[in-house]
Amino acid sequence: MKKHSLRILAGLAITLFFLLNAAGAIKPDFLKRVEFWAYDHRLNLTLPGGIDSRIVIVDIDERSLAEVGRWPWSRNRVALLVNNLIERYHAAVIGFDVVFAEKDESSGLSALERLKNGELRGDPDYQAALDKIREELDYDGVLARTMKGKPVILGYYFTGKGESRKRESTGMLPDPVFKKSDLKGEDIDVISMGGYGANIPELQKSAAGAGHFNPDPDLDGVTRRVPMLVEYQGGYYEPLSLAVVRVLLGMPELLPGFPEKKGHGGYGRIEWLSLADMRIPVDSRGAAVIPYRGKQGSFPYISASDILNGRANPEQLEGAIVLVGTTAPGLMDLRSTPVSSVYAGVEIHANMIAGILDQTIKYSPAYVMGAEIVILLVTGLLLSFLLPILTPAKSNLLSLALLVITLLINFAAWHDNMVLPLASTIMIIPLIYAFNMSYGFLVEARTKREITGLFGQYVPPALVEVMSRNPENFRMEADSREMTVLFSDVRNFTTISEGLEPKQLSLLMNEYMNIMTGIIQKYQGTIDKYIGDAIMAFWGAPLYDPEHARNALLTAIEMQNAMKRIREDFPARGWPALHIGIGINSGVMRVGNMGSRFRMAYTVMGDAVNLGSRLEGITKQYGVGILAGERTAALVPDYEMLEVDRVRVKGKGEPVSIFEPIAPKKELAKTVLEELHFYKKSIEFYRSQEWDKAEEILKRLAADEPGRKLYKVYIDRIERFRRTPPPPDWDGVFEFDTK
Repeated sequence: MKKHSLRILAGLAITLFFLLNAAGAIKPDFLKRVEFWAYDHRLNLTLPGGIDSRIVIVDIDERSLAEVGRWPWSRNRVALLVNNLIERYHAAVIGFDVVFAEKDESSGLSALERLKNGELRGDPDYQAALDKIREELDYDGVLARTMKGKPVILGYYFTGKGESRKRESTGMLPDPVFKKSDLKGEDIDVISMGGYGANIPELQKSAAGAGHFNPDPDLDGVTRRVPMLVEYQGGYYEPLSLAVVRVLLGMPELLPGFPEKKGHGGYGRIEWLSLADMRIPVDSRGAAVIPYRGKQGSFPYISASDILNGRANPEQLEGAIVLVGTTAPGLMDLRSTPVSSVYAGVEIHANMIAGILDQTIKYSPAYVMGAEIVILLVTGLLLSFLLPILTPAKSNLLSLALLVITLLINFAAWHDNMVLPLASTIMIIPLIYAFNMSYGFLVEARTKREITGLFGQYVPPALVEVMSRNPENFRMEADSREMTVLFSDVRNFTTISEGLEPKQLSLLMNEYMNIMTGIIQKYQGTIDKYIGDAIMAFWGAPLYDPEHARNALLTAIEMQNAMKRIREDFPARGWPALHIGIGINSGVMRVGNMGSRFRMAYTVMGDAVNLGSRLEGITKQYGVGILAGERTAALVPDYEMLEVDRVRVKGKGEPVSIFEPIAPKKELAKTVLEELHFYKKSIEFYRSQEWDKAEEILKRLAADEPGRKLYKVYIDRIERFRRTPPPPDWDGVFEFDTK
């Protein structure tokens, strides 16, 4: 043993590392990712497959949007959808994976009411006619009356405490399934939220219930579980899937379940939810793993337009659980899941409903930690003490046997619906074996042709050449890393396109796209996609780029400079002058080849990507050509960035500062420095609500530069705040309600 002490100590050190991880004393990020990988592979190997016809998804798909119009639809159309599903097709219950957060004024009723109380106040015929049709034009009322007494569940969402600290919640929450006061001293440790976006009261009061549709993605951005309980201000709220099941079963009481334990008071470890004679296993945070049935399409899909127009098959909907959601890419309800990189969020609810009804949701009780520690301890000690003294053949046999045994134990538990951790047990064996046998893993080499075939359509030829020198460093599989994304869009493109012949429009767009694409590739950007007149590109993948933020910024600046030349050249050719807005943002994004078996694309996903798109959309609000996010500004410290505003954009709770690139700091002229100084001073006064001081500076700046819209934006806001002062705790953040 003394002769092999170094190898034994190495084995024991590896064992100790994994034991500490199992006990929660250390939490290495790479082990979490391996655990996610192991879970996903077990899940995909054991998918039941097939189509569950009990649950039907009514899809607001691209065909529906083409036939009915863009979303959101008027509420009278939604009412027709509900009425047809219940009265014509006899659906058992309807769950909406959408939120009706704002009143519907598309009928024009509000304008007619203003006429009634204004210019036509004395016209009795008008008054009588409006009274006669008012109820018909009250689309929210139409939907509320249609839902009344019907098994319709609405959806809503919660926002984290950090996201809503300075923001009011909207809409009306349903009653919680139970309250803290009902728990007799128990303190359940579940996800706690600070705000919500719910349905307008008129609709919520008419619905049979409501459930949240908050996902609970892991750190890799993949959705593997759904919070079955969310705490908000002392109440516990259920998800959409559970609310649908409860209405289906006649609204049985929902109760938290705890393991029986002597002196259990204050244990706080909920392990299941009781619903009638069923149990729903949950983890320590009150979330349940999603029992995916298979790839997207494991439940029947029916286009919403077919329901509205009476074209659906009645047999398919008779007595079915119906979920109304969307797969249209533009409506942003696609998730990354273990079974697919792009997966419709509405089908996640369908999987949860099926899992609750079939009792197939896997559980992970408290004693799982003890089981993992025992397996790791036995495995680690056996390998640490035996491998150094065994022959290579016997070492191979022992290692393989232990690996097979641990896998069999794990899969046996899996088939019994128990989730045992697997990452540590499948890593400890090869690691100790490698220390003892000096056996490394082989990495499959890739050829230059493979690199060109995989990435040639996305990146500049110069980058493909660099990548081909070290092909093993690049892959198409999804990965998470810090990157920068750029969105650009031609302003008023619809108006421009309507004024040109198709051939001329095609020539114009080809010329414009060629120029913009050349600039992006010049700075080693990866073209993600062209969306009509819009361009999406990113930096930092497939080739790692430590200067991804700077290269994206330089690209945006050169694109705007090129637009100046285009505006001089295009009118001479009979084309309109073009203006573009550009949004750039940096952050952790998920990048890789994602899609379906019908179409794959090397693309990026994540909150940082969504924010980049939002920034492009609000450039016109401030009259600027480029807006950059906080992280981008921080990554290019030598470039002067003017803080345009601090905002909350649609779909994101946390406020963010947004910046306009000015120039390299060393190139700033004295006049520019003075203008920046006074502008920053005016913003300080603005945020401290010293309106007169802020306005004085802003008006002086606006007089010096009358074409600068930014100054007028703040002057207009100050005028509004004088009339309607903000609350005392106002933090200076401006909220955008549109995308």
